[in-house]
Amino acid sequence: MAVDRLLPTPEAAELLALTREIADRELAPRAAGHEEAGTYPEGLFATLGRAGLLGLAYPEEYGGGGQPYEVWLQVLEELAARWAAVAVATSVHALACHPLNAFGTPAQKERWLPRMLAGEMVGGYSLSEPQAGSDAAALACKAERTPDGYRITGTKAWITHGGKADFYALFARTAPGSRGISCFLAPGAVEGLSFGAPERKMGLQGIPTAAAYWDGALLEADRLLGEEGQGLQIAFSALDNGRLGIAACATGLAQAALDAAVDYARERTTFGRRIIDHQGLGFLLADMAAAVDSARATYLDAARRRDAGRPFSRHASVAKLVATDAAMKVTTDAVQVLGGYGYTRDFPVERYMREAKVMQIFEGTNQIQRLVISRSLAG
Repeated sequence: MAVDRLLPTPEAAELLALTREIADRELAPRAAGHEEAGTYPEGLFATLGRAGLLGLAYPEEYGGGGQPYEVWLQVLEELAARWAAVAVATSVHALACHPLNAFGTPAQKERWLPRMLAGEMVGGYSLSEPQAGSDAAALACKAERTPDGYRITGTKAWITHGGKADFYALFARTAPGSRGISCFLAPGAVEGLSFGAPERKMGLQGIPTAAAYWDGALLEADRLLGEEGQGLQIAFSALDNGRLGIAACATGLAQAALDAAVDYARERTTFGRRIIDHQGLGFLLADMAAAVDSARATYLDAARRRDAGRPFSRHASVAKLVATDAAMKVTTDAVQVLGGYGYTRDFPVERYMREAKVMQIFEGTNQIQRLVISRSLAG
């Protein structure tokens, strides 16, 4: 079902139409097969990059699209409605570009950013560690300054695109304490860097998530983004954007589940009537539609605040919380609408339900979002 969107410009409407065309052609036919087999869609991100979909919210001077964040998020939603794993990886790529764009020097931006935004280099975000997920200040991976640059030693975890990315926004410790964390633009292949086997996940199988092992790998000094000790500031500034990205992905996934449930309910008959015409089932679908519309409105409100230059951190947490909880509820209800068929792999809704669960976990668990929101209220 095509979403009736209120877009800020005719250009944005054309962009969304292009996104739907590409997503229907390149993503939708391939999603089920890759997710079933757990295989990576080689070349797909280059295709998205050539279409200009990987750098939409970044400056035109470096090859970005210069689009408002509210437009970029709706592009992500359209991608997620066809293939959630690819949309999440696209959001993570945009997240990985943020430290360079916001904190890099002009020379660093000129060197790397155009290729990143064009999809010639696909990125990953390397913040979490086995014992430091939500508690980013507890990072143990070290970056020791040497005459030749920085030597990286330690383990990073839960990296989307781990082992496949061409670069990583890497956060490592250069000094003790919460102000001793720094950010680096690390290459995807360097001597002393290796990756574990992809995690055996409940969903999002088409894009690998893996641990990285840094065994004294040397990064050149100009790989440091911002100043030493500025890492947490950089990480937290990017995470607000990432939370909005996941909110949009969750909304797209929920929309796909709603569409599948409505299509089935229109075709399936019991007692001589379409099941959508039975009030109990019709009301369930109505609640699902309300949840999807509410999730979309919530992330768009936060995005418009960001576009207007207003504070949006709490609103990003609200959007992430509301949209991912909605996705979990809507996908679960979609399985219920399809009954026994919903529990089989002959229909996509069981996959949607598995994919929705992790969205309540990454980019800060929903418990962390509640903590952020409650602290902002305490003020």
